[in-house]
Amino acid sequence: MAKKEFSYKGKTIEELKKASISELSQLLTSSQRRALKRGFTDQQKILLKKIRANQKNIETHCRDMIILPEMIGIPIKVHNGKEFMLVAVEPDMIGHRLGEFVMTRRKVEHSAPGIGATRSSASLSVK
Repeated sequence: MAKKEFSYKGKTIEELKKASISELSQLLTSSQRRALKRGFTDQQKILLKKIRANQKNIETHCRDMIILPEMIGIPIKVHNGKEFMLVAVEPDMIGHRLGEFVMTRRKVEHSAPGIGATRSSASLSVK
């Protein structure tokens, strides 16, 4: 069985990579289109420069950067507030933001309650 080729709103990856930012923004949602129309921040420009230079081990704090077709296949480490988490950019991520793929919160798992946490634990000896 042949593998289905990826397309984003009728365009192949090669066509998307050749398109300019303004042409690409016409395919995206209004929120993403407005963000691209405003232009990139200084940090986002630095990130794009690293991507275009094929730099290895790219780390960024730009969680609000919209994923563009030229980022496909490039591993990017995105900061989650504590550490850098690796994101391997895939074709179906186009138009999303980098921060969507790096969770900032973890599930909290508590053990048994400590001494003094309940009425009955106050009578226990503290040894």
